[in-house]
Amino acid sequence: MNLSIIQKEDLEELVQTSVEKTLRSYFNQRSKENSQTPTLTIRETAKFLSVTETTVRNYIQRGLIKADKIGGRIFISRVKLLESLKEVKSFKYLRDD
Repeated sequence: MNLSIIQKEDLEELVQTSVEKTLRSYFNQRSKENSQTPTLTIRETAKFLSVTETTVRNYIQRGLIKADKIGGRIFISRVKLLESLKEVKSFKYLRDD
């Protein structure tokens, strides 16, 4: 293990460069994901929401997520999904607990 001594300014520049690179990479990946497909499958939606496929199916049955059934397959519009998430978020703050 090597121990290096660097000045504060050099360390700040190194950290800033690293953080900027990581953030740029993250947001580039997110923009690619959002622009790739206008519709998602149940599996893709589950992965996007970090829930199980069963949960996504339950959300569809309860009307929380709008979906279209085409030839036995279920597709979810990415735009409608994001709108649904905004609605759920706004309702969360309107509830009286």
